[in-house]
Amino acid sequence: MKIVICASEVFPFAKTGGLADVTGALPLALENLGEEINVFMPKYQMVSEGKWHLRKVKNGLFYTVIGKNIKVYLIEHNDYFNRPGLYGEKSGDYPDNLDRFVFFTKKTLEFLKDIDFKPDVIHVHDWQTSLIPIYLKTIYKGVSFYKNIKVLLTIHNIGYQGLFPREEFHKLGLDWSLFNIEGLEFYNQINLLKGGIIFSDAINTVSPTYSKEIQTKEFGFGLEGVLANKKDKLYGILNGIDYSVWNPATDKLIFSNYSPEDISGKHKNKEELQRLCKLPIRDAILFGMVSRLAEQKGWDILAEAMDEICKLDLQIVILGTGDLKYHLILEEISRKYPDICSVHLKFDEVLAHRIYAGSDVFLMPSKYEPCGLGQMISLKYATPPLVFKTGGLADTVCEDNGFVFDTYNKEELIKTIKKALSLYKDKTYWNSLLRRTFNYNFSWEESAKKYIELYRKLMNL
Repeated sequence: MKIVICASEVFPFAKTGGLADVTGALPLALENLGEEINVFMPKYQMVSEGKWHLRKVKNGLFYTVIGKNIKVYLIEHNDYFNRPGLYGEKSGDYPDNLDRFVFFTKKTLEFLKDIDFKPDVIHVHDWQTSLIPIYLKTIYKGVSFYKNIKVLLTIHNIGYQGLFPREEFHKLGLDWSLFNIEGLEFYNQINLLKGGIIFSDAINTVSPTYSKEIQTKEFGFGLEGVLANKKDKLYGILNGIDYSVWNPATDKLIFSNYSPEDISGKHKNKEELQRLCKLPIRDAILFGMVSRLAEQKGWDILAEAMDEICKLDLQIVILGTGDLKYHLILEEISRKYPDICSVHLKFDEVLAHRIYAGSDVFLMPSKYEPCGLGQMISLKYATPPLVFKTGGLADTVCEDNGFVFDTYNKEELIKTIKKALSLYKDKTYWNSLLRRTFNYNFSWEESAKKYIELYRKLMNL
């Protein structure tokens, strides 16, 4: 099959979150399974021509190669993309984001014809590329080159929908008849993700449970009715992780390598993490957390619980940045409990790896989590996750490999932490738990096979 992946960010070129991890890893896994892949993304300021050996195809279009022969095409527009951020800066979103991604999606479709690559499926991601299925079914409907191209839309987080004032609708180049409740209108605003859902041939989310959750009022962010209407074309495919990066047997960033055959290095990593984080080196259960500091990630109940948690016989290391109010709470907690809580308010790739390897339990109590990668990584590092039962966390963590609470409040969180603390003292149980965590396989190869199956299903529509 010929597949085009179209996304606003792709690792390692540009990244703000998990979207880039998916769009960077999935093409490689698909190529390894024999598919022909091209990738399209904007040419951001951070994608320097020298570093990535970009080759110019024509004005406004460059490419480089990843994997064996995957061409990553970068669409240039200096006024739109030659900026420090992808979607905005600290002051907020760029005010011309609609113009930017209208340009990107239209140019993607035009350049496909220019390079003479007609895909069987275009796989688009989130609101930034949701105009592609709309344009294919409207503006390009009568153009033979685009006939029979199918579109799969992946929703990574339905909380982000691409909402813009109705006054900007003319910028889309679409007939005003599409601005209605059956089209792109959403409470008198433009909703690009809604349009993408309606016009795509199929939609998927990044975990099976999340695909069901977003059809409910609690998790649908106002689009639950639109998704319920498309439920026969709505799928859930769990993201994978890259085991060439995340593997304690080969990880060069951790203090000591270890594997299922010899897990002794796990203890060494814990000691060195305690030392690095200026925590007393003792046999207390060590909770690790690598997280955005935001309510979605569980920080509303964690902030309430931190004082009580720090009075238990445990240690905790936290790495992340986010909302200022949580920064202030954590700074106060670390001052109050310096021997219990070590806080690092920054992004630090090396420390992240060391927390996964050196912690006894990985703390990830997200209020909602479309997929989540942290829990999959922690399982590979024999660090049982502690999670709230939601989305991808519900699909990957159970009592056999971690700790789960299913009522979202401070009391249940503390109760589950106390349960982990108690079981940690039973070394026979704990060692068997660690060995079980190694049995779980969340490789991209497994996820890619499911995507290929879905692509084939689309081609037969």
